[in-house]
Amino acid sequence: MTLTVFKVSGETNTDDLSPAPDASTRPDIPLHALAMLKNPRAGIEPDEAGARGPVKQLDKLIAKGHPVAYVGDVVGTGSSRKSATNSVLWFTGQDIPYVPNKRFGGVCLGSKIAPIFYNTMEDAGALPIELDVSQMEMGDVIELRPYEGKALKNGAVIAEFKVKSDVIFDEVRAGGRIPLIIGRGLTTRAREALGLPASSLFRMPAQPKDTGKGYTLAQKMVGRACGLPDGKGIRPGTYCEPKMTTVGSQDTTGPMTRDELKDLACLGFSADLVMQSFCHTAAYPKLVDVQTHRDLPTFISNRGGISLRPGDGVIHSWLNRLLMPDTVGTGGDSHTRFPIGISFPAGSGLVAFAAATGVMPLDMPESVLVRFKGEMQPGVTLRDLVNAIPFAALKTGDLTVEKKGKKNVFNGRILEIEGLPNLKVEQAFELSDASAERSAAACTVRLNKEPIIEYMRSNIVLMKWMIANGYQDKRSLERRIAAMEAWIADPKLMQPDADAEYAAVFEIDLNDDQGAAARLPERSGRREDAVRCRGRQDRRGVHRLVHDQHRPFPRGRQNSRRQVGHSDAPVDRAADEDGRAHADGGRLLRHPRQVGRAHGNAGLLAVHGQPGADPQGLDRALDLDAQLPEPSRHRHARLSVLGRTRRRRRAARQDPDHGRIHGGGRRPRRQGRGSLPLHELRPDSRIRRSRGNRLRLIERSRFSRSPRRTSRRGDFCCAIGAAG
Repeated sequence: MTLTVFKVSGETNTDDLSPAPDASTRPDIPLHALAMLKNPRAGIEPDEAGARGPVKQLDKLIAKGHPVAYVGDVVGTGSSRKSATNSVLWFTGQDIPYVPNKRFGGVCLGSKIAPIFYNTMEDAGALPIELDVSQMEMGDVIELRPYEGKALKNGAVIAEFKVKSDVIFDEVRAGGRIPLIIGRGLTTRAREALGLPASSLFRMPAQPKDTGKGYTLAQKMVGRACGLPDGKGIRPGTYCEPKMTTVGSQDTTGPMTRDELKDLACLGFSADLVMQSFCHTAAYPKLVDVQTHRDLPTFISNRGGISLRPGDGVIHSWLNRLLMPDTVGTGGDSHTRFPIGISFPAGSGLVAFAAATGVMPLDMPESVLVRFKGEMQPGVTLRDLVNAIPFAALKTGDLTVEKKGKKNVFNGRILEIEGLPNLKVEQAFELSDASAERSAAACTVRLNKEPIIEYMRSNIVLMKWMIANGYQDKRSLERRIAAMEAWIADPKLMQPDADAEYAAVFEIDLNDDQGAAARLPERSGRREDAVRCRGRQDRRGVHRLVHDQHRPFPRGRQNSRRQVGHSDAPVDRAADEDGRAHADGGRLLRHPRQVGRAHGNAGLLAVHGQPGADPQGLDRALDLDAQLPEPSRHRHARLSVLGRTRRRRRAARQDPDHGRIHGGGRRPRRQGRGSLPLHELRPDSRIRRSRGNRLRLIERSRFSRSPRRTSRRGDFCCAIGAAG
């Protein structure tokens, strides 16, 4: 096949192909594809920098008359977005008969292709191939011979390769991996019903030879999900379809997952538990997100799934609470990395298939073992252990930083971690979550029974609370509660075999003289500071809010502030980077601080103010039970801004409600960035009544324009909701 090269040098991540600011247009493939590569980079000429990608440049290549191949050094790293694949195929693929605004096929060539992106390309009927692209340049016309494993330019061989499996040729002919699986299954059942022998039309995956060695923990988990006897596993390179016990979908890819489910004519989920979250678009929703928040929950719950509510929190914190040990799952987010069990993140198409059918196609990857030895030393945190893993690979040359000729021993493989059996499950998630940054296909963390039992008992209470507060689907929650209670009654965990085979093994000694923290140059000198602070309870601490990334809270005096713990967030209970011990038993502490900024989009929950500090500099009391989601009976309310601040601003001829909210004290609020997300605020029923002056509250119903005056005690002024 003759192709024209569209070369993107360096690393291309999925945010380059499907920018997050344009997430609301992802279901509209032709529109969203215009944002692909909209930011200038070497060799790429956007039509309008920051707004429209290199459409004219691509049109010139298409005008040569050959199919265009997307070529890059490192392709598809980052989040698991099928929208990134959709954008590439819109310019390089073929129209699907009778299906508008969607394409399949295309060719993607890269020295390294991220595993999730590779699988998503397979699902879309594309031909992804890993080979040396150093001799390919923008606009080159090359000849690709997939069956021979050669790429030629001007008649000379410039690269040789081998496809991962010959089945990919059938996938391209069928228009994708999912259509092939369905068609192959229907053919098999039909021939069995007619008494005919098995069809020889399809290429079948080649099964690797059994080496006679033992199995890793991940191989045993997948083996059980495939119905194999206990103690047996799946060898690397084996094609299998493991049972999906837990499936997660988040909101930025949720509409695409919904469309894929419609294409599959799914009226009910076959996976044991399917959960939909609304964590990415809750704080700053656009109008299209408001519509999604309204329609998608019903779509999911009507099919037996569990739908969270906007503002409930991050998908991982919730999905982790619903997991069963030693089971297999997937999710439409690259950071869907189970701390117990194992997950293989995927694009929205494969997530929909797993939810609808209860199984997921998988070519079993190899495993890389990371074994920690010894005990954690003073000043060493989980973040140090996370960083020590790639550092160990850097020292052996199995991982390189340069994009050209990049080596990454973790890419496409399962990262298996052992030697830290007593970690809390939340802490284990910090390790498994970081495997996404290594481009690993999956991750397992070997834990003892005790922390898992403790975690599951808490999760049972949470799910019972969800049922009591009307979360649907009730049957799915009750089924998972029963499964957890049964496992706690007879807890059994899988163990890897001593003679299991790994692609690589890295041992990290925690008893090293300098410790894991000193292994990384940028952290030199911090261990000594941490040791000096060890044992000292610093009330300020470093409090982190777990969202897409850790964001530190502002530090300040907290003499009278009530601190609310969150046991569902992954937090290091050891000393933090600066050596301060976490307060309140190591739980995540959140403070009611928020930038005084109004978010009035579509009449959504808006914040026009926050309590400030009194003249003595003490924070006013505010108690938010942010761990539990707000009830469905939420009403928008607006509190008048009272006190001297309002009078002063009136005297200055300013809008009293303009800008940030001021309290009644001499210093309305402290300086510093607010870090509490908008959705963490709760209705007035969540606010603690404290001593002080009386405050008049005007509560405004969503469906009524007439305010209802009530009275609350409090010494602060705040506003919740968008006034009609």
